[in-house]
Amino acid sequence: MNTMLRRSVLGIAGLAFTGGVFAGPIAAHADARPVEGKPVAVAVQADKPDSTKLIPHGVQGAQSKIDLNDEQLANAKAIIAATKKAGLPERAAVISIATSLQESKLENLGHLGDRNDHDSLGLFQQRPSSGWGTPEQITDPEYSTLAFLKGLKQVDGWQDMPLTEAAQTVQVSAYPDAYAQWEQQAADIVAHNWNS
Repeated sequence: MNTMLRRSVLGIAGLAFTGGVFAGPIAAHADARPVEGKPVAVAVQADKPDSTKLIPHGVQGAQSKIDLNDEQLANAKAIIAATKKAGLPERAAVISIATSLQESKLENLGHLGDRNDHDSLGLFQQRPSSGWGTPEQITDPEYSTLAFLKGLKQVDGWQDMPLTEAAQTVQVSAYPDAYAQWEQQAADIVAHNWNS
């Protein structure tokens, strides 16, 4: 056999042998039975909520937007946390944040003196005299959000309503269509913070 052919044959044989040594023992000891046990948790970065869940009807009318300071953003995050605590979906958080943007610009307002609308307080401008809670409760972001969401859950079909209709049914505002202008910003806030 010539030298070149002999080296090729030996090289191929060596590769076959090496492959068998490394693959053979693994294959020989492989168990064909399925492995039983607990699944391994894998960390996966959650995607942002689906925009069709956040704004199922599209926004209605011209949209407003304000720059949020740290306090306002913290209040928005408190609304999102309370929505999750209540076991409600992202859409409920969008409605809640849009409502608070209209009522207080996401500021946890105390008594405003002569500028106060009756005895309205907090993120949602809820009134103690209307049964929303004590002034201390209403100015607690979690409490006031859960109170708003309790009202929202009592609205039949709120999930399928335009935002302004759902918010107005709970709030009974003198300006029922005003909530719609905050839908896009509220959806953006929820999309950015729901999984953070």
